[in-house]
Amino acid sequence: MNKILITGGAGFIGSNLCDHFIDKGDHVTVLDNFAIGFKHNIDHLINHPNFNLIEGDIRDLETCHQACHGQDYILHQAALGSVPRSINDPITSNDVNVGGFLNMLVAARDAKVKRFIYAASSSTYGDSAALPKVEEVIGKPLSPYAITKYVNELYADVFSKTYGLECIGLRYFNVFGRRQTPNGAYAAVIPKFVIQLMNHESPIINGTGDYSRDFTYIDNVLQMNEKAMLSDNIDAINTVYNTAVGDRTTLNLLVAYLKEYLSDYDPEIKNIEIIHGPQRSGDIPHSLASIDKAKNLLNYKPSHDIKKGLQEAVEWYWANLK
Repeated sequence: MNKILITGGAGFIGSNLCDHFIDKGDHVTVLDNFAIGFKHNIDHLINHPNFNLIEGDIRDLETCHQACHGQDYILHQAALGSVPRSINDPITSNDVNVGGFLNMLVAARDAKVKRFIYAASSSTYGDSAALPKVEEVIGKPLSPYAITKYVNELYADVFSKTYGLECIGLRYFNVFGRRQTPNGAYAAVIPKFVIQLMNHESPIINGTGDYSRDFTYIDNVLQMNEKAMLSDNIDAINTVYNTAVGDRTTLNLLVAYLKEYLSDYDPEIKNIEIIHGPQRSGDIPHSLASIDKAKNLLNYKPSHDIKKGLQEAVEWYWANLK
């Protein structure tokens, strides 16, 4: 039994990680302040003998020390995501994503955990026009959020070299799937479009819809976290990995897929008109990951492409939100 601390464990990715490792027989502790996570995501685990919840904030070092004590591994998911959120409020994004991250590194070091796996971001590639995105080639950040996630990588590298803390960063590429909320000003595009189509509302695509993303289903992310956590390949640690599928989909094609799959439940959805709005500030035009490094060093094999992932996500949303 591994003892695993998952920060942000009540969030979309975090709660899925909780289920994944509880199902494998591990002991899971969640640290979350519920700023953007939801208790209902982990309600079914509260009374599980291998589950523990600490309600607290990563901006408080003492809380981080308490949470890290006795843990084997840390899966650090806690952060304030969203490029627009960081543009509207860069101070808070920095406090959580940089200050909170540093607190967790210090607490992990002091607790002598085996390995620190953290959620990095594809936003780190910034203005680099090269496709596909290769881990060792990045550009200048295009948003405060991107800066915070790049600083995370720099701090992790320093802690691995200075204190011997094993660190692996996973640069998530537009993760989607069950439990991703469609609500709020900073909702991700897929659940937002899904709920609008289910309500017979016209989705608004920012710009022409030609921007493309490497949309990555949640099960691929769970696989990457597990492989990063348990790898015994010495060459695989103290680095960063693209966590993606290695394929890209335009926003126009994404909406076409969603209309097709949702129409299986409600035929009227196929006739809903799509609206195009202004381009969003800070957005990267195209995102496509090379996953060769993860394949070679972690034996990563994505289980879901965009179509399979969207079909499963649509099924979950229809069953849980309709």
